[in-house]
Amino acid sequence: RRAVDPQAVHHPFPTRPSPMTTIRHFTCDDLFTYNDVNTDVLTETFNLNFYLGYLATWPEYFSTAKSPSGTTMGYVMGKAEGKGTNWHGHVTAVTVAPSYRRMGLAKTLMRELETISQEMHDGFFVDLFVRKSNVNAIAMYAQLGYRVYRTVLDYYSGEEDALDMRFALRRDREKKSMVPLPKPVRPWELGEDFS
Repeated sequence: RRAVDPQAVHHPFPTRPSPMTTIRHFTCDDLFTYNDVNTDVLTETFNLNFYLGYLATWPEYFSTAKSPSGTTMGYVMGKAEGKGTNWHGHVTAVTVAPSYRRMGLAKTLMRELETISQEMHDGFFVDLFVRKSNVNAIAMYAQLGYRVYRTVLDYYSGEEDALDMRFALRRDREKKSMVPLPKPVRPWELGEDFS
């Protein structure tokens, strides 16, 4: 893994991870220890092949946070996708175990993914989809500098809308990737650059 300077991406709130927390690459063995992280109803739990596919295809985008005792505190997984000015990093999942929340860990994991998107993949922005009802997550992302780009109607199994939130990286100097769309879209209208 290439050494990535977490301060390389300009952030209004610099990340200062706890010296007691280890952020490292997620491994196959971590699949046996992350169950306590995926306990709330707003955390998506995917099938084993989904996690393994991400781990094999985008290993640099899959990180875990471990406590000094080796307990999984949280993880982030993502990917690089798109073409042209839509080339970006995508946050597929970021989650922290309930007992480790409100410590800035999600922020640290997000900054890790943003740095990889900028320094390793030269992306224009980072995006994510979040349930419209998940007001705590939306507030956290907004505090990290993410803005709502568009609403995706019925994104979650046809039952709930998603907000597509974005954070512009250095390559998007004018922050064009964050200019909101005037109307909502349907999942099939996202196009091949987004999933």
